[in-house]
Amino acid sequence: MGWLNPPRPLEPAPPEERRLITIELVIVFAVTLGLSGLSSLLTLLDSLLAPVPIKDQTIAINVPLARAGLIDLFKQLLGVVRLIAWGALGAYLLYRAGMKLAAIGLDRSRPGRDAAAGAGLAALIGIPGLAFYLAAHAAGFNLAVAPSTLDDTWWRPIALSLLAFGNAWAEEVLVVGYLITRLRQLGLSENASLLVSSLVRGSYHLYQGFGGFIGNVVMGLVFGRVWQRSNRLWPLVIAHTLLDVVAFLGYALLREEVSWLP
Repeated sequence: MGWLNPPRPLEPAPPEERRLITIELVIVFAVTLGLSGLSSLLTLLDSLLAPVPIKDQTIAINVPLARAGLIDLFKQLLGVVRLIAWGALGAYLLYRAGMKLAAIGLDRSRPGRDAAAGAGLAALIGIPGLAFYLAAHAAGFNLAVAPSTLDDTWWRPIALSLLAFGNAWAEEVLVVGYLITRLRQLGLSENASLLVSSLVRGSYHLYQGFGGFIGNVVMGLVFGRVWQRSNRLWPLVIAHTLLDVVAFLGYALLREEVSWLP
């Protein structure tokens, strides 16, 4: 399927099945990224109520989880397992409903093209995204985001890379492939489904501030439309993984070396 082909229409489910799909969506997001969105909202409200402006506050993403190094490593890896399980849950529910994984672009039919598309998409989002983050922080709309505060250990690059993939897998499978497919089955239009997906993506980044919310909504609009047009999910997973690897490892390497990072 070409990248500019229109999305295939998906017939809305019967009324009784729509009710079950709605219940399923509530349950899935109540235990995964929807709960993260509510938690992020509370974190943002807490930051706004603090006595200092949010631009003078720092929020860390990947933090130590234990005092002992190996225990910390194992707890970080458990976080990776949780993220992979979240994405797998969405893919499994679609599969159980009779949809092949190839229908959402999770097959292995074109790894080279998917990788190239993912790299291009990462470049398209990454550079403007960094500029927007710096501008939002300077304008006072965003906290300073520390992608990693893990100690400088031998396993830090491995853990951060795996966490980057886990984030990408969970988010793109759940918020794009799974959610938009289910919203189509509920009868929502492509544009409405895309908007809902993007707002959900933005919601669990609210802990970063208003800039993080807006930036991720825009990212969601781009990623979601690419998927709607191409029906390939792997490029989104690859692009998101690359973005997070650069952010996590780059920050860990540069935070003491450059002055322009908040």
